[in-house]
Amino acid sequence: MSHIDFWYSIGSTYTFLTVMRLPRWTDDHGVTVRWRPFDVRAIMKAQNNAPFVGKPVKTAYMWRDIERRAVKYGLHAELPAPYPISDLTLANQVAAMGMEEGWCEAFTQTLYRIWFNEGTEAGSESALSEALFRVQQDPMPVLARAREERMASALAQQTEEAQALGVFGSPSFVVRGEVFWGDDRLEDALSWLKVGHVT
Repeated sequence: MSHIDFWYSIGSTYTFLTVMRLPRWTDDHGVTVRWRPFDVRAIMKAQNNAPFVGKPVKTAYMWRDIERRAVKYGLHAELPAPYPISDLTLANQVAAMGMEEGWCEAFTQTLYRIWFNEGTEAGSESALSEALFRVQQDPMPVLARAREERMASALAQQTEEAQALGVFGSPSFVVRGEVFWGDDRLEDALSWLKVGHVT
């Protein structure tokens, strides 16, 4: 395997950090990364995992942690961003369509900018439409196709594949069957790709 699979779910807050730095990071390291959207909420429900609901101290830490790491990477973010998002599944079905058609990466980055820089919740029709418009996709027909059973099945299949690999959270990186969970594990995934162990 000469690439890293980037498993992510729009709706994950920490995924913002990876999404916004990954294109430049891949250029700097000469690495190919495949963007693989999936429905993390479905996996979390299956595992009875609700990481931030009803946990104000942990939620406050999350936002402060993202703020610190964003500064480290030179990223701008208006925090806290609206959370949780209203339609995680639809957002990721749109991304899955983009994966098929070649605009997944641009759409995902644009949607996270709208969410984390402009304060519009990423699962809303307005955010999805605006992101599609900015990546030169016609919002109404794309959203209509994204809601069809075919794309629901495609995202479900992606989610099943992620789960079978051992992915349980977003962002995750998979290299030669090894799972690295969390934005701060991207460099470990690179080490595994290049030398077969973490350096």
